Amino acid sequence: MERAKKSKHGCLWALVILQSIVLIVMFFIIVVMSLASASFSRPLKLHKAGQDERPEMNEIWSCGSGDVKVVRIPLSGLIMLDNRGTSFYGESSAANVLRSIHRATHDSGVKAIILEIDSGGGGITASDIIFKALNDFKKSGEGRKVVAIFGDIAASGAYYIALAADCIIAHPTTVTGSIGVLMQSYNIRGLAERVGVKDVTFKSGPNKDLLNPFGDVTLEQSAMLQGIIDNMHNRFKKLVAEGRKISLDDVQGLADGRIFTADTALQLGLIDNIGYWQDAVEKTAQLLQVGNIKIYRYEEEFSFSDFLRSAQSWSPVTEFRNKLSGARLLYLWEM
Repeated sequence: MERAKKSKHGCLWALVILQSIVLIVMFFIIVVMSLASASFSRPLKLHKAGQDERPEMNEIWSCGSGDVKVVRIPLSGLIMLDNRGTSFYGESSAANVLRSIHRATHDSGVKAIILEIDSGGGGITASDIIFKALNDFKKSGEGRKVVAIFGDIAASGAYYIALAADCIIAHPTTVTGSIGVLMQSYNIRGLAERVGVKDVTFKSGPNKDLLNPFGDVTLEQSAMLQGIIDNMHNRFKKLVAEGRKISLDDVQGLADGRIFTADTALQLGLIDNIGYWQDAVEKTAQLLQVGNIKIYRYEEEFSFSDFLRSAQSWSPVTEFRNKLSGARLLYLWEM
């Protein structure tokens, strides 16, 4: 009996020691990564501004040489400014893009942004906010430029954002277009009735629970929603016409949600060139009227809170609940 107790205590002590070692190693890794990030960062010497106006992000030399500074910013995945398009560190790619644009805007040394787009779109407001941020970047300094280069997909809201670019380049295999608006929800009324689930909703008016997944949409509600969608669609078409110098009548014929190959998009005037990364670099240098450009990229500073957020698991139940309760207007192409 005595030996069993000693063995049990020994196992407990071994477990405590093992956990302590793991915590020490984790702390050491975080400290080393933080120091490494700091060694690569270039301090931003600017006027005082808030963290959201001028985010403190590490600046890393990516490629190229010369005295003219350019920043490359990747935009991928679902364009949302909330946690529906989250990245590994818990913040959405679109939120990181917006922070990067703000960082570049407040650095007077940055003369251009190369926006690398691989996205099927996303939220209307998120797309519009990033679109405006790019235009604000160009207006904030004389001669500033934006070049967009498309990856596999640059459709709907992603194409909307690219309209802020001075030049749009697509890879030969890019799929783009999908100029349109989407609103989706689920109706599970039939399923709920089968399993005995009954909706109980108290509301101040007939439209307060619009798109309730347990109820049907009336003809009046359908007309109201379609009017909102048409209004958002008209804005999209107007920006395409203005940004691409295409008549609104011609845009009308392209804006039924269809997608285009790079060759077709070039013929229709939706993009400027077909090429690769190096072509985007050369075009940027040409727009800036210089021989060479030095390209940087931004990385968020790693912190312990980032590490804890990265450990949070994705929940399919939460995702499905968001689908049911979070219907919203989207500039999105879905396969």
